[in-house]
Amino acid sequence: MNWKPACLVLNRAVSTSHVLSERLKQTEKEIVQMFKTPSIADAIASSTRKPRQYRNNGSARVLDERFLRILKIFKWGPDAERALEVLMLKVDNRLVREVLRTDVEVGVKLQFFRWAGKRKNFEYDSSTYMSMVRCLEQEGLFGEMWRTIQDMSSGNCIITPSELSEIIKILGKAKMVNKACSIFYQIKSRKCRPNATVYNSMIIMLMQGGHHEKVHELYHEMCNEGSCFPDTVTYDALITTFSRLDRLDSAIRLFEEMKENGMQPTPKIYTTLIAMFFKFMNVDKALDLFLEMKLHCCIPTVFTYTELIKGLGQVGRIEEAFHYFLEMKKEACKPDTVLINILLNILSKARRLDDALKLFDDMESLQCIPNVVTYNTIIKMLFESKSHASEAACWFEKMKEKGIRPSSFTYSILIDGFCKSNRVEKALILLEEMDEKGFPPCPAAYCSLIDALGKARRYEAASELFQELKENCGSSSSRVYAVMMKHFGKCGRLNDALDLFNEMKKLGCTPDVYAYNALMSGMVRVGMIDEANSIFRIMQEEGCKPDINSHNIILNGVAKVRGPKQAMEMLLNMKLHVVKPDAVSYNTVLGSLSRAGMFEEAAKLMKEMSAQGFEYDLITYSSILEAIGKVDDIPTEVVH
Repeated sequence: MNWKPACLVLNRAVSTSHVLSERLKQTEKEIVQMFKTPSIADAIASSTRKPRQYRNNGSARVLDERFLRILKIFKWGPDAERALEVLMLKVDNRLVREVLRTDVEVGVKLQFFRWAGKRKNFEYDSSTYMSMVRCLEQEGLFGEMWRTIQDMSSGNCIITPSELSEIIKILGKAKMVNKACSIFYQIKSRKCRPNATVYNSMIIMLMQGGHHEKVHELYHEMCNEGSCFPDTVTYDALITTFSRLDRLDSAIRLFEEMKENGMQPTPKIYTTLIAMFFKFMNVDKALDLFLEMKLHCCIPTVFTYTELIKGLGQVGRIEEAFHYFLEMKKEACKPDTVLINILLNILSKARRLDDALKLFDDMESLQCIPNVVTYNTIIKMLFESKSHASEAACWFEKMKEKGIRPSSFTYSILIDGFCKSNRVEKALILLEEMDEKGFPPCPAAYCSLIDALGKARRYEAASELFQELKENCGSSSSRVYAVMMKHFGKCGRLNDALDLFNEMKKLGCTPDVYAYNALMSGMVRVGMIDEANSIFRIMQEEGCKPDINSHNIILNGVAKVRGPKQAMEMLLNMKLHVVKPDAVSYNTVLGSLSRAGMFEEAAKLMKEMSAQGFEYDLITYSSILEAIGKVDDIPTEVVH
């Protein structure tokens, strides 16, 4: 069998087609016309036209355009090479750069670039290499780009610090950090003495790539150069790195060193340190630094105020946070939507719904456009403030009317809110809508619905929803398992709860404290206190730390099964434990003492409980009063 290259077959097929043959002849005529020497009439006509942008290049620029037109038609090959010779274009770095700047295919550029490199008496300079590197980066051809950079490094051309800095940035952007480090040291040893800009590019790239320890090493290397010193960009990158490593002392040391070297810290550096102080709960230091910043005429930015307001909100200093918000407006620092959302969230936690709604109304005058986070915060606040569920639904509709697409979290908030408002059917409709909108199944939304159905004793519906979640997700979260186990325990289906517990472990879903608590609660409910105690020990052995609810579940079982004396002993042990007793702990033991008729002990425990600042459980207190008849030294105003 005679095999012929596809290109030969294609050419022969084209030549036999009448239409394509005519088109080839037409193309050839165009090329001939391009090569044709202008006539006198053409020259006169040309002289009357508007001067070209590249007038100083004269006919050379026209010839370039002719060549580039041929390049677009025929790509790179013998025809384009012959055109280059006919047009008498000199193959130099200027011509190569000109070709690389045009809109021809990157493959054509690469072929021409390689061909030019093989020409006699021609050698790339660094600017030509960089033009090729930029083209390849733009097209995402990172393998070819890396080879070009290697050729540039091993060649004879001189590389400037600005070009080395650009190479590092390009490689960093392409996630080629190790290659950037390699080329940095290769070029540094042979061709280029790095300046602060180069080191800064390296430091920023390493910081963004998470190579924090290497950042510190490079900083020391930079300082040891003797002729290259850190600048504000260097310190900014280093302080940001130490911020991500939570190394506050190191960040402060660099901050002080920077000032000793006569450099004024930038607003970004102040902002980073203020955020760090708040993270380490050193509020006074953060406020002092903000004051220092203003005293040194370093104008706070919206990012500075954002960190300040967020930090004050996190420690519950709501009025101060709002004060700085008013101050920033007075200082003509324009807030953005991110800052407004943070302030709304702070007001939400403080249950200040009216202030939050007023701030939302002010967003238009502040030129801040509400986004999905803004609406999520308001809707969540409405539910938490016990507003009517229909009001939250109105905000949801308003959000959609504004063209803001609800997120998975929006639906989760609404479903949870409707469940807690005893509107389970509306929550189920929203879950269906969420699925229709293409959102992946949200375990939090399912968890709220399963819990609501369980509380309504619709156990089969809850179980069906739980199975649906597992089928859609392939698994489920520990929290959803815990909710389902809790309701199985409440309705006496302890074996089903145990099966779920074993299933989640088998599927690799590590039980959390809620799952353990749900199982122990079910066991205590049927009097299996020994088994619950065994789970309590296993829980600790598995590295899951019990919370106060864990202890109270066991205490409740001990009080019911083993009586008040052992319950008192466990309460005493809890006082010596890291997890201290709470009001539930005391009320559990009080209930056990009152049922056993141990009124004197109960009265003493009530006094102790009052001294600890805990309130009495109404049921427990009523039962003691009914049994004893009176408790003279207990003030009635503490009963709620």
